[in-house]
Amino acid sequence: MEKSKKKYLIGIAGNIGVGKTTLTTNLGKRLRWRSYYESVIDNPFLDDFYGDMKRWSFNLQIYFLAHRFRAQKEIADSEESAIQDRTIYEDVEIFARSLYEQGHMTERDYRTYRDLFNDMVYFLPKPDMIIYLKASVKTLMSRIRQRGRDFERSISPDYIEYLNRGYERWMKEAQEKFYIYTVNADEVDFLRENAKFEELISVIREHCL
Repeated sequence: MEKSKKKYLIGIAGNIGVGKTTLTTNLGKRLRWRSYYESVIDNPFLDDFYGDMKRWSFNLQIYFLAHRFRAQKEIADSEESAIQDRTIYEDVEIFARSLYEQGHMTERDYRTYRDLFNDMVYFLPKPDMIIYLKASVKTLMSRIRQRGRDFERSISPDYIEYLNRGYERWMKEAQEKFYIYTVNADEVDFLRENAKFEELISVIREHCL
């Protein structure tokens, strides 16, 4: 990869509750790059989705896709380097796919969603690096409970485990297309800057700067 690039894009990937937002914030501050966050708190479909996944899965995924596409377009048009909380690829490879496989999204809706995604992503820049935060179901469920979001109370360990398997599958495929750096989030907590955070900064500087 050319090290003379003027701007870079790093995507933070990982399951619900793994610590993507915290890491996005810390890296943005440290590197002085712009941080882009997933639309969660202000998402109008999340409460309905966790109450009835089959009814609201398509609506939710379309909302996330549109929000993330706008962010990606803004990143592409900007002259600043950026850190993104969750990549656009996770929408289709993890969440929409798992909803379809579990019967919460119809084949027609899933096919329509994938077609739309493929048309949109063609125009977007690929991340220079994806940082994959990997954690056990036990760790993820603990962190989900700690942050206490009402709409996440109905999330089950089985659902988190299913998503974890999806991430492992996707990471094996994605490593052929992207540079991926995996962090064991069972052992590393980026709520505070520590030696592991400094190691990660060094990896980013070596790869991107």
